[in-house]
Amino acid sequence: MAEAESRKILVFAHTGRKEAREAARQACTQLYRAGLTPVMNRSDLETLTENWADPVPVQVVHESVPLIDIELGVVLGGDGSILRAAEMVRRTTIPLVGVNLGHVGFLAESEESDLGETVERIVSGEYTVEERMAIEVEVWHESKRVHTDWALNEVSVEKGNREKMIEVIIEVDRKPLSTFGCDGVVMGTPTGSTAYAFSGADLLSGRR
Repeated sequence: MAEAESRKILVFAHTGRKEAREAARQACTQLYRAGLTPVMNRSDLETLTENWADPVPVQVVHESVPLIDIELGVVLGGDGSILRAAEMVRRTTIPLVGVNLGHVGFLAESEESDLGETVERIVSGEYTVEERMAIEVEVWHESKRVHTDWALNEVSVEKGNREKMIEVIIEVDRKPLSTFGCDGVVMGTPTGSTAYAFSGADLLSGRR
């Protein structure tokens, strides 16, 4: 573990919610007083700290702190906030911990009432990192790749014409699995589909 004064924690929050602004203030204050460096992206920092009383120093990611120096990200909000944070750090090894402030918090590890304890565990290094499966997406048309993307939850292939079905061929490791006509197909990860997540497997391969 790095020395406490050099540890940098990225704080994400839903900037449009009052409770998220207060949670961000609490988390940043607790981190700073424990000797860690709270970090935010520029747009969040300007919005969230506007009306803070007794503000603590917060660094700016990509400006004063490179993303590679971040130890962990704390996400304050609902599942949507966690997915936006995951998009930002997905090409890094930065783990995320979600604190649910929304109505649905399937991706979060704790609730708003546990925020103080969650930060304490981060400060003391009492946490484990669990890897999550993601889906890499490529769209091809006439032998040309026209789009690439990724998904933490699921990807769907859907018909464009409501009067017609589409024919779908599913392959796993380039080996045919099934062919059928349908309205669409959803390919999900354990994270994405709550029913499949609770069973510990995804829709196709059973991998975690």
